[in-house]
Amino acid sequence: MVKTSPIQFLRQVKQEVKKVTWPTKKDVVRATIMVITIVAIAAAFFFVVDSIFGAIVRAIFRY
Repeated sequence: MVKTSPIQFLRQVKQEVKKVTWPTKKDVVRATIMVITIVAIAAAFFFVVDSIFGAIVRAIFRY
């Protein structure tokens, strides 16, 4: 395993960062909206499922 100096490591990091294709603002906004929408849908789904199971459990323990 070859050891590199900290300065050489930082140079390599700088070279690699230049190769990165950064998303545009439009892409970031679109992805953020999709994530928020999916999280809201999942939260609503689990709320409904939890409410149903809670009602079933309450009905069972009433008897």
